[in-house]
Amino acid sequence: MQLGSGNDQFMSEINVTPFVDVMLVLLIIFMVTAPMMVQGVDVDLPKATSKALKGGEDRLIISIDKDRKVYINEQVVSVEILTQKLDAILENLDTENVYLKADKQVPYGIVVNVMSKIKKAGIDSLGMITLPDEDES
Repeated sequence: MQLGSGNDQFMSEINVTPFVDVMLVLLIIFMVTAPMMVQGVDVDLPKATSKALKGGEDRLIISIDKDRKVYINEQVVSVEILTQKLDAILENLDTENVYLKADKQVPYGIVVNVMSKIKKAGIDSLGMITLPDEDES
């Protein structure tokens, strides 16, 4: 209502200040929480020229991070029991698509050791996940 005007009509304007305050608070919350929503294992992949993977299928991804920890999808597994874990997983899994991604700082010997454990689990075809090479046009 307007004061001192002498007529008693209601003001029909919308006060947007509370709306803007709420939107700014939500924006700040999303900006703070968005970096925490990154999922997966942080691996610095090497670059290589290859075709992209087909999407839409279940994949079993074995990762080796820069601290030499081995993961099956996002679950940490020790290298000693990797073969037994893969045997148990592959019994219940329809697909035999297994992919390996290793940080480029991990020594070659560790990657080969993990590859041999995967081979002992009965995996004949192992895909390697890399980043595309930027030099290719």
